[in-house]
Amino acid sequence: MHIGMIGLGKMGFNMRERLRRGGVDVTGYDRNPDVTDVPDTDALVAALPSPRIVWLMLPAGAITAAVVEELTGKLDAGDILIDGGNSRFTDDQAHADHAAERGIGFVDVGVSGGVWGLENGYGMMAGGSDEDVATLMPVFDVLRPEGPREESFVHVGAVGAGHYAKMVHNGIEYGVMQSLGEGYELLAKKDIVTDVAGTFHAWQKGTVIRSWLLDLMVRALTDDPGLEKISGYVEDSGEGRWTVEEAIANEVAAPAITAAVFARFVSRQEDSPAMKAVAALRNQFGGHAVRPAGQRIEGSGTPSPGSENTGTDPSTAADPS
Repeated sequence: MHIGMIGLGKMGFNMRERLRRGGVDVTGYDRNPDVTDVPDTDALVAALPSPRIVWLMLPAGAITAAVVEELTGKLDAGDILIDGGNSRFTDDQAHADHAAERGIGFVDVGVSGGVWGLENGYGMMAGGSDEDVATLMPVFDVLRPEGPREESFVHVGAVGAGHYAKMVHNGIEYGVMQSLGEGYELLAKKDIVTDVAGTFHAWQKGTVIRSWLLDLMVRALTDDPGLEKISGYVEDSGEGRWTVEEAIANEVAAPAITAAVFARFVSRQEDSPAMKAVAALRNQFGGHAVRPAGQRIEGSGTPSPGSENTGTDPSTAADPS
């Protein structure tokens, strides 16, 4: 097979290489002249045999929408567009409808594997017609890990289903990472634990929480045992938020994922305005001490018995707030 790929960033670049190693010809285009195979999308379309297959690995939103718009004006009936980025599932149907006006197929594929996918393979979740997905199976089979197909690839359903499944996948990922992070902090805080990295290492075999994310945690602690080289600022790329929005829309309780998303917001605040307000309120209703702005005090943070209800005003002593 011979396909086109647009977007040769961290994942797209490695996917192109894995496909080539697996015998699939790939013509790639990227604005970065150091990695692109062709100067523009016209040259990419011209290089592909008909029916053409073009895989997009681009940032979600306006950039993907603009390229879909551009390509539908250059491709022909019978060609197939694949969106393998982290687009929101609600965008997929609009893109598919626009492509269908010219007889062009559209498949959305959630791709997981990160920078390790080149060697390990990628897990994929596809949304689209049975016919289009069947046409693309040789490509999917090269990209996925060795072993049974059903362990790393699924045709989830119609257009949009692939990105919906990937959204939920990433929401779960938020929750698991947050749990590992909280466990790390608790272990590091306790003076009787003298080997935090070793504890995570010992969980890799035989325990019920063994996982690839745990393996990556061990790798991070091996490189930087105290995690002193990085800050605690954590970005989010959208999928966690979308998962929470879908949970609300469908009345599905998702407290772990929701808390993990909110924890990322807290990580970006050097001094949380919300917690300032909480401190001020405790001071107002109970006379509880507050710390001056900018003061950081190391300590266990463990309250003394009944401390929450011990104020200077006797009338607040029974206040359960």
